[in-house]
Amino acid sequence: MESSISTWVREAVDRVRVIDMHTHLFPPSFSSLWRSGADHVLTYHYLIAEAIRAGGRSPEWFYGLPLREQAAWVYEQIFARTSPLSEAAMGVVAIAQAFGVDLKQGGIEGLREALQHEPSEPYAERVFQLAGVDQVVMTNDPLDPAERAHWLKGDPVHPRFLAALRLDPFLGDWGALRTCLAAAGVSVSPAADAPDLAEVRRFLEDWIGRMRPVYLAFSAPPEFTYPSKEASGRVLDACILPACRSNGLPLALMIGVRRRVNPRLREAGDASGRANLAAVERLAASNPDVRFLVTVLSREDQHELVVLARKFANVIPFGCWWFVNTDTLTREISALRLELLGPTFVLQHSDARVLEHLVYKWKNARALAVDVLVHKYTKLAEEGWRVTRDEIERVVERLFRGNFLDVVRSV
Repeated sequence: MESSISTWVREAVDRVRVIDMHTHLFPPSFSSLWRSGADHVLTYHYLIAEAIRAGGRSPEWFYGLPLREQAAWVYEQIFARTSPLSEAAMGVVAIAQAFGVDLKQGGIEGLREALQHEPSEPYAERVFQLAGVDQVVMTNDPLDPAERAHWLKGDPVHPRFLAALRLDPFLGDWGALRTCLAAAGVSVSPAADAPDLAEVRRFLEDWIGRMRPVYLAFSAPPEFTYPSKEASGRVLDACILPACRSNGLPLALMIGVRRRVNPRLREAGDASGRANLAAVERLAASNPDVRFLVTVLSREDQHELVVLARKFANVIPFGCWWFVNTDTLTREISALRLELLGPTFVLQHSDARVLEHLVYKWKNARALAVDVLVHKYTKLAEEGWRVTRDEIERVVERLFRGNFLDVVRSV
């Protein structure tokens, strides 16, 4: 039976077509925001921090280089001078292999030749096929001028790319939000009073209609609280949660990021902290008609989140985010969720920022699923349960796509 279980799990996992519920990717039509190719793969912020640590040069020196020279320097520090043992560095090796490149022979130029950096629907399709991905969910900020310009053109978005409306600016400083809204043609006062909140709500509803997102989302610092008397708390209660209800949209929460603890590293300078999950508990209890997709950045918060999800069916843990998306921690976290929740969570998301990331991130996620599910189903069989191929296929389908689709089913 153990041999059959291993075969059934591997076949089901290899065959399933993924819906990647959180990425930072854009379709080819959003040409100025498109990211692909070897130079972008090698200047992923994970690799930048690693290379600066290894290479002994200042962040200012690094960021003063053109993109191609940045990529070449990162390659020299991580791939030419040592073994690429980190998760992100191994990801580059996996991408190279998928495109038929032996990095030890072809080096960075071989990778540049194999990967395409120009926006292209055929190339995007090739990457989706290599990764076994059907659709990805973008991260869409209506207050970002470059992105807003693409949406205002009204061009159709490629069906493989689904929208998610990002709310981070709405839950930060009210003064900064006023400035961003003014640039988008919306005027609100310093008071953040009822008429101002009504204007924010109108803006959100307009962009929900324009983007047709599958969920609303925000990332939050460890100290995020709910309820809150701050302007951000009033925006959440008066604008965001009502918009979720009226449109049948879930709210995705990503909690625990400490922004720019080393500002010299720019995007690579963020860190993690312990989340205030009592805030999620109060959100779930106060808003039973809203579904909350939740992921946390600290390893130490994972158990508390799973226990919380046991108590509130409208809390759905998803993926292993950022610093916990490593070989060691994804297995621990996913096994913990299965043990306390059964297959009622979203197994993984890629958080991909460059198109080719889909290839290695989902290769890793599939390997994780095989390891964890073979172990669990073997143990289940030893307890006397007659495991079947069909039930394994159903559970794999749920973990990689079905549970997410159930959460966004009313969209």
